[in-house]
Amino acid sequence: MDFGFSALDLARAQFAFTISAHIIFPAFSIGLASFLMVLNGLWLWRGDPVYLRLFNYWKTIFAVVFGMGVVSGIVMSYQFGTNWAVFSDKAGPVIGPLMGYEVLSAFFLEAGFLGIMLFGRERVGPRLHMAATTIVAAGTLFSAFWILSVNSWMQTPAGYAINEVGQFIPDDWLAIIFNPSFPYRLVHMVLAAYLTTAFVVGAVGAWHLMRSPESASARVMFSMAMWMALIVTPLQIVAGDAHGLNTLEHQPAKIAAMEGHFESYPEGRVPLILFGIPDDKNETVHYAVEIPLLGSLILTHDLDTPMQGLDAFPPEDRPKSALIFWTFRIMVAAGFAMLGIGLWSAVARWKGRLYQAKWLHRAAFVMGPSGFLAVLCGWITTEVGRQPFTVYGLLRTADSASTLSAQSVGTSLVAFILVYFFVFGSGTFYVLRLMSKRPKDQISLEKIGPTRSAGITQLAGMPPKGDAK
Repeated sequence: MDFGFSALDLARAQFAFTISAHIIFPAFSIGLASFLMVLNGLWLWRGDPVYLRLFNYWKTIFAVVFGMGVVSGIVMSYQFGTNWAVFSDKAGPVIGPLMGYEVLSAFFLEAGFLGIMLFGRERVGPRLHMAATTIVAAGTLFSAFWILSVNSWMQTPAGYAINEVGQFIPDDWLAIIFNPSFPYRLVHMVLAAYLTTAFVVGAVGAWHLMRSPESASARVMFSMAMWMALIVTPLQIVAGDAHGLNTLEHQPAKIAAMEGHFESYPEGRVPLILFGIPDDKNETVHYAVEIPLLGSLILTHDLDTPMQGLDAFPPEDRPKSALIFWTFRIMVAAGFAMLGIGLWSAVARWKGRLYQAKWLHRAAFVMGPSGFLAVLCGWITTEVGRQPFTVYGLLRTADSASTLSAQSVGTSLVAFILVYFFVFGSGTFYVLRLMSKRPKDQISLEKIGPTRSAGITQLAGMPPKGDAK
């Protein structure tokens, strides 16, 4: 099956599909591992059983999500050898060791201590169990570190030399790892993972609050998630702005395509195109809605700084604007919607109505998938905006593919789609079933003792029994 497309187009579609299916799992598991670490730490520190109840609730979900992330990631790595053998040959001396470091320093930590985190509390004791949980959380961050280093090097290559057969070989490992865009991408992605998790936890907490307003577990989930939304979303907006300035410096064609600027502005004073329909063929944006000067203030923080449009680059070196113009805006819109939820929750908390604000709960529930949407749109913007290169400015995508027939690539693409929707669709359905079940607050307050009983009721926002009247 070739569907009338070339082998290159189908290979790109296959990798786009598999990476899109994969990225949602690490984005969730990175944040969820840190959330579990915090819950476990709070249980040890405060002794409130609600934290232990939530830890046990979310650790099962984490195990399933982690497993799906591992399986989908393995499939992606095989494509380097099947569909992108030329890229693997030319860039392998650089990216191969980096991906190996990810396995050695991240995956081994995660896999080695995951079993202790999931099943070992009674066997190793609470302190060693806490250490294992912390190591799993650190492992997910190490994984993000190395994978983002690989991707960032492909975006802003540095520290390399080219040998006599055209391979990229290491010249300075520190320059390769800490390439110009790496710090910005790492911070942006980790914060995105934390926000993704926060809004899933917030949606689950809101769902159970709407059904059981007195649930202590639901209240703690919702409260912690809303604190994350309030604190982390502004940090993400600042990080995104810094990332944009870095991209403008190193990948100006990507910024021009994202913003829909087909013409250059040698004197600055760039408008911000809010909406429109980019037309790459005719090099214009139809029905553009613009705000004068705001583009310069956002992109360069100066009105008079010149800005290159797509006309400053040869046609064969330009990314397509039609797609990333919209994915970028969807990502930004999701971010500001998250900020709105965070501010709304702050007002409700200040008024003492965080657990009674029904419309806030409904909005938080609807916003549950917003982190995944933002992550997917962000990755599409990043990867499509790098085109037509795999290694930006040095190795073209068309020169990176294996010599395969369109029929063989198309057949494997169809097989991936069918298997992925069955396997990961089933896994996702199971995770949603787990989330739909209310964390059981079946610990009797009378059996815990007066001190911890008071702590739980106060945490949940309920009056102690003696003050009920």
